[in-house]
Amino acid sequence: MRKAASLLGLVSLVVVLTSLGLHSQARPAQAVDEGGAPIFKVDPFWPKWLPNKWGMQQVTGIGIDPSNDHIWFLNRAAAANPDETGGANGRLDCCIQGPELIELDQEGNVVHAWGEKGKTEKWPTALQTVIVDSKGFVWVAGTGAQDSILKYTKDGKLVWDFGHRPPADAKDFKENNQMTDAFVSKGRFQLDEQTNEIYIINQRRVLVYDMNTGAFKRGWGGHGMALSEITNDPLPKYKWTGGPPTEEKNLVPDLHFVEISKDRKVYVGERGQNRIEVFTTDGKFLQEFYVSPNTPSQRAEDCGGLYSKDFPPCGTTYKLAISRDAQQKYLYVADGTNDKVWILDRASGKTIGSFGRNGTYAGQFHWINAIVMDSKGNIYTGEVEENKRIQKFVPVMANVRK
Repeated sequence: MRKAASLLGLVSLVVVLTSLGLHSQARPAQAVDEGGAPIFKVDPFWPKWLPNKWGMQQVTGIGIDPSNDHIWFLNRAAAANPDETGGANGRLDCCIQGPELIELDQEGNVVHAWGEKGKTEKWPTALQTVIVDSKGFVWVAGTGAQDSILKYTKDGKLVWDFGHRPPADAKDFKENNQMTDAFVSKGRFQLDEQTNEIYIINQRRVLVYDMNTGAFKRGWGGHGMALSEITNDPLPKYKWTGGPPTEEKNLVPDLHFVEISKDRKVYVGERGQNRIEVFTTDGKFLQEFYVSPNTPSQRAEDCGGLYSKDFPPCGTTYKLAISRDAQQKYLYVADGTNDKVWILDRASGKTIGSFGRNGTYAGQFHWINAIVMDSKGNIYTGEVEENKRIQKFVPVMANVRK
């Protein structure tokens, strides 16, 4: 009896200790709202002030270094105001124009910075995208006619130029959706390191090139149509009366993002249609869904550009971040018109929540134009026009939410 009791006690102790160990290793789940959307909160003290009196400028692109979760962002100075760069002849004691590519650590400290027209080889004039690959190279692209996709070392040494520029002196250069050798805007792209390919969205199509040689491989248009089927005629506008855009089979410019999920689905955002189309990597059409569809899209009448005083910008699908959980359950869509981040269920495309609103306080947005997520589930956003900043949103955990 004593042996049995001792054995029973020992087993009980092991069970208790084991359960305690499992409990201590359990990771708290992220809190969700009543609609099932993950909850985030802004870190108002991130990042630290930029050193050397550098001015913060338009954040058009953000990339995450997969090796250390460092944040690389484009500090585009094309629209810098005089009082953000020291004024005429540097007479103000406030600031100077700093580098246009900045690396931050997780605490928001600047650990590296470079990128300057005239100093960095072939530096783009209309900065748009930055991506850090798994081998430690930094890819930067711009949307100007003589900009391209450029591959640098982390110290800013150019190692490869995608090219495909139109002739520099060709004033009457006219491109169409069937051309693949040279075209103007190459600024919005994505890397597929699994197949060593570059995905570029341009006009009304997706183009795929070899990541090492720049050779064209394939392409497609809206709903998976062949390049030869894409119309080069102007797409019809629609009169906005409070409802969604009229139907359109073609991809509708401006195309603003291309992202690839772990299960090999390609997501293309159409700001001209408030729409996301989903394809296989070979261009087979899978599904489409709308984001805030009743917002005037960029194809609506009376929609202007970013700085139009008469007609505001339109469209909702500016940039996309795919969640980093195993199933990649959520899509986070930056909407620079409504100044929100929409949260979508990836499988269905259904919008289940959002965060942010128009404003200048921490956690608010004014023309959000960039969004990424790191391996820890933190979201980083970038804004253009007046706000000119990068923000960090951290997951709210269920067992610590107040």
